[in-house]
Amino acid sequence: MSALLENRIALVTGGAGRLGRATAELFLGEGAAVAVADIDTARVKAVAEDLSATHAGRVHAISGDQSKKEDANRFVSEAETALGLPDILVNAHGIFPNCPMLDVTVEEWDSVFAVNTRGTMLTCQAIARRWIDAGTRGAIVNISSGAARSGRPGGAHYSGSKAAVEILTNIFATELGQHGIRVNAIAPGLVLDEVMHETSEDAHPYVNLTLEATPMGRTGAAADIAEAAVFLASNRSDWTTGAILEVTGGTHCGRTHMPFTRQLR
Repeated sequence: MSALLENRIALVTGGAGRLGRATAELFLGEGAAVAVADIDTARVKAVAEDLSATHAGRVHAISGDQSKKEDANRFVSEAETALGLPDILVNAHGIFPNCPMLDVTVEEWDSVFAVNTRGTMLTCQAIARRWIDAGTRGAIVNISSGAARSGRPGGAHYSGSKAAVEILTNIFATELGQHGIRVNAIAPGLVLDEVMHETSEDAHPYVNLTLEATPMGRTGAAADIAEAAVFLASNRSDWTTGAILEVTGGTHCGRTHMPFTRQLR
């Protein structure tokens, strides 16, 4: 069986981060060439160097701020120059500060929406224009969050920005479908560097409470999100667009940690 992304080219933003790197690595394993883009120049170059050790000639690093239109456009043009026009875009970038609503400043609010929402819009816009010009039937995968539909104290700007990403995904899907371009999103649950199967006194209470509310009994791994991204980028999902795929271990299902009872007293 051939690799799912054989001869494909991907642009992965947030490529130096947990989800971006894992996605780039799995895409490479499935046969794609990958341009990894990130605002952290040193980290994204280090990631590209590491990945090139086993995938020489198929990885390219790009640095810049995708909340700026000129950088978002350059991500696409530089990836095309280095590897060829990408036919996959994964927006895996994001920032997630925590701050009570009464304390959040205008600057903090705007910075989260600039990176998470405007940055997603700009790269989608830039690559879709190139695809339409070239007649490319591309696939976009946006990384949203379970927080987009599950508010928590301190997360108003983050949750709001990711909710906006999800509606952007729906609208881009409706506008670009006529060109054969698919646009989907993944809403991850709690993903950690080290998967947890049990609560721990050393863990933050938020992590322990979330783990208790996860039907699958563990936190997520970056690879869980990467696998979903491969599916949505590949021809296996050829009739899927405008979808928000929840990869959460079941935490999105509701108050899953409440005890079962037939009658409340």
